[in-house]
Amino acid sequence: MSAQELAEILEISSRAVEKQIANLKYKGLLKRIGPDKGGYWEVDQENREFNS
Repeated sequence: MSAQELAEILEISSRAVEKQIANLKYKGLLKRIGPDKGGYWEVDQENREFNS
């Protein structure tokens, strides 16, 4: 799902979505699986439980 699609669903700007995603990456709550093209982001369950 793109930031634009997520923004439309949440009814916020795509920039706001991108800022939140950047924050989650900074906190280690998202991790990259695979290459830049063809890969995807995944919630890091270990850090998610730790940071809750």
